[in-house]
Amino acid sequence: MVGAKFGSDANPSGAWMTNCVLPSVVARRYRASRLAAFSTGNVYPFTPVTGLGSTEDSPTAPVGEYAMSCLGRERVIQAASLSGGLRASIIRLNYAVEPRYGVLCDIAQRVLAGSPVDLSVGFVNVVAQRYANEVALRSLLLADSPPRIINLAGPEILSVRAIALRFGELLDREVVFSGQEGETALLSNAATCHSLFGYPDLAAGALIEMQADWLLAGGRVLGKPTKFERNDGRF
Repeated sequence: MVGAKFGSDANPSGAWMTNCVLPSVVARRYRASRLAAFSTGNVYPFTPVTGLGSTEDSPTAPVGEYAMSCLGRERVIQAASLSGGLRASIIRLNYAVEPRYGVLCDIAQRVLAGSPVDLSVGFVNVVAQRYANEVALRSLLLADSPPRIINLAGPEILSVRAIALRFGELLDREVVFSGQEGETALLSNAATCHSLFGYPDLAAGALIEMQADWLLAGGRVLGKPTKFERNDGRF
């Protein structure tokens, strides 16, 4: 799960070293093992918000240094698998959330502070970090050569506007928006994941309520915005 995202646009060489070279070393060192390797839905193109999102069979089209280096990570793991027999699962994740970090935390903090909620990327998938951890561990049983690719995301396509308005109700704040929803967004179809491992036990509504409760109780946050609203691949 070691990876570099934030600051990758300013330091692309560092991102490529972390996201490609290091995984290559790990894949060669542990070629006799099973490996669950995290990737990202950013390797896919933006898709229409009226659709179901990218599947594991969809073509990749990464935008920006981060997304390209993550696809590079997948490629070096695939190469190690094909040449050395490494059994791997590649987990294309977007977006895991928990009260201290994630898309919901970003939106809730903006609502609580009275800051505008950016609608440039108007729709998202979110899934509980706990479920993401469970899938990653259980995916080791499905590790194969060539590697098994699994989209890991929540089952719903969520409106950022609707999320913000719900936070406005829960946090008793007026919601301010900037920008306008586009016709496309970074969306993944995780139907295969859900068929293999079951549906996430926490639906989006419950995650939103948990996030609001956490902030109202003064819970700490990690202070690392996801920048999910970027549509140019620059992180």
